[in-house]
Amino acid sequence: MIIKKVLVLFLLIATAVTNAQQKNISVEEIYNGTFRMQYLDRLHPMQNGKEYAVLNTNRESGVKTLDVYSYETGEKVSTLINSSEIEGLDYFIGYTLSKDERKVLLSTNLRSIYRRSSLGVYYVYDLDTKKLIQVSEKSIQEPTFSPDASKVAYGLNNNLYIKDLASGATTQLTNDGETNKIINGITDWVYEEEFSFVRAFDWNADGTKIAFIRFDETNVPEFSMDVFGSELYPSKDTFKYPKAGENNASVGLHIYDLATAETKAVDLSGFQNYYIPRLEWTPDANVLAVQTTSRKQNDINLIFVDGASGKAKLILSDKDDAYVDVTDNLTFLDNNEFLWTSEKDGWNHIYHYDKTGKLKNQVTKGDWEVTSYYGYDAKNKRVFYQSTENGSINRGVYSVKIDGKSKKELSVKEGTNSADFSTDFTYYINSFSDASTPYVFTLHSAKDGKLIRKIKDNQELKDQFSNYVISEKEFFTLPVNGEELNAYMIKPKNFDASKKYPVFMTQYSGPGSQSVANSWDGGNGYWFQMLAQEGYIIVCVDPRGTGLKGRDFKKMTQKELGKYEVEDQIAAAQALGARDYVDADRIGIWGWSYGGFMASNCIFQGADTFKMAIAVAPVTSWRFYDSIYTERYMTTPQENASGYDMNSPLSHVDKLKGKFLLVHGSADDNVHVQNTMRLIEALVQANKQFDWAIYPDKNHGIYGGNTRLHLYTKMTNFIKENL
Repeated sequence: MIIKKVLVLFLLIATAVTNAQQKNISVEEIYNGTFRMQYLDRLHPMQNGKEYAVLNTNRESGVKTLDVYSYETGEKVSTLINSSEIEGLDYFIGYTLSKDERKVLLSTNLRSIYRRSSLGVYYVYDLDTKKLIQVSEKSIQEPTFSPDASKVAYGLNNNLYIKDLASGATTQLTNDGETNKIINGITDWVYEEEFSFVRAFDWNADGTKIAFIRFDETNVPEFSMDVFGSELYPSKDTFKYPKAGENNASVGLHIYDLATAETKAVDLSGFQNYYIPRLEWTPDANVLAVQTTSRKQNDINLIFVDGASGKAKLILSDKDDAYVDVTDNLTFLDNNEFLWTSEKDGWNHIYHYDKTGKLKNQVTKGDWEVTSYYGYDAKNKRVFYQSTENGSINRGVYSVKIDGKSKKELSVKEGTNSADFSTDFTYYINSFSDASTPYVFTLHSAKDGKLIRKIKDNQELKDQFSNYVISEKEFFTLPVNGEELNAYMIKPKNFDASKKYPVFMTQYSGPGSQSVANSWDGGNGYWFQMLAQEGYIIVCVDPRGTGLKGRDFKKMTQKELGKYEVEDQIAAAQALGARDYVDADRIGIWGWSYGGFMASNCIFQGADTFKMAIAVAPVTSWRFYDSIYTERYMTTPQENASGYDMNSPLSHVDKLKGKFLLVHGSADDNVHVQNTMRLIEALVQANKQFDWAIYPDKNHGIYGGNTRLHLYTKMTNFIKENL
């Protein structure tokens, strides 16, 4: 009996000592690199199928090396490039290997333009001769090797050029490029942001032709932002930005023939061709594949263009009453048959078509979503993909025969699995994480998913977190408005169900998005843990309109962005407030971008439910946002004025009761600060008190120097003072 008492006392003391040793996360630690994650940087599967290349950086010397490793053993086989050994090149940022892997395109002096675009100085390094060639003395965009790596095509000052690496000669393909008027081969702002691509040109298979899109922005309205900088007078950044219902760039498709130096326009007038969101040459050097869509984006046309005659033929049309997503999943087989993904059966799945567009079969089926398409192994006739078959908040890696049979589970451990395959589909590197596990990289056999070896496991980061007070992320579903909504909750470590706690809700809620995912959540995830340490319960709910639960769930918000999502967040907060351990008078909500739009609407329309809200870089009226994104979900303001106005926070400012913090970057080229300024004016005229902050010359991400530290300190203090 005495022994048992001593043992119990020892355990109590040990527990107390352990808890005393654990510390709380600080905002400074989140943003000073304390919780550094290890990744495989810029992994490139080598053509031999046995090796892969990774870009490594020596943090002390700054030397970068492009190293090649054996898939099977993990041992370094060779170093292709060492930045300290290349005469005339002090450093490089990124790389692209040529198809034959004998030349490397190296990027230096990169300067971001918008989210995906950049200008840089580029060099070609010959791995055989060790010769270094500068592509252009000027900063250029999207340099791309020809198939045989004898030439590089690139964009400069809105025109296209080709550099012959052997002779050093440069050929200018277009001559009419002009800022804010004509762009050749590089996308305009709205294509880059909403169709997610910058390079609007492509080499054909034998390097004899280049197809490109020409953008005429002449009639697109301009948007102007003040750039305050450090000079006496601010400057202006003026660019073409088509807002909902306004003119877009007119686009045309062209093919340049290197042999004749002639450019021919392709006539697409017989098709829905308001937008051209994708172009790529097929394995047949004379067949160009182009995707076009109408302004409503409710049909995607796949068109084959004859490279010689320019004649266009409709191969496939994918339609939806709401909209059709543009993806990068189109894959051509050797005979120009192709694989395509579609939601036409209510869920996103893979389909197999012959080269005429005739459906051969549906490759995947079920009430789950294909979330990533990885590729096709022609030798074994297997398709590799990622899906939600193991639950909508999880991701697994699978393979299936192209006829839809013999499906295999490869990596399906509960959590989030993603894969990078070797070129011959012998191996794949699996990236795994869940809510409590930082990224783990392992090598597997693509045949059966068998583990071959561990690569990196971020165990050091996991051990580091054992020194902190960390709460478990609990997943659950919340019955709201006839749906079981995915949700998670983070409670304080010392949670006591007999007490009442304030709730801080986080969300994004945008169309097709997912915030409730069983994966490692750095950045904001650390911040939520810090808030839980302060005694707040963190809750996230994915409302109707978000993704990965089928076509109908995702697209039911069509023409009404901000209606059903707001109803769901308010109802979710009320359901949480009914729980014994929740203080229903202390519920707050926040969000960024679409999430800021939602947080604003929730504090206004749910004034009796939410005590406080923080909106960062919010859209405050969809009339202010870009055409492609907004019209995809709302059609135009001319067609749907009530949908735009009734769901705008500007229409509900008079209802504000709680504490509201509004934040924006003044140089946000995406969600313009105009959104916040209009909301500020509406609140002022409604005589509503609120707090706000503008970060000078910061874009949609609001970062740089101490900016993130300052922002998250401000938000943390606001929460502590008002919730």
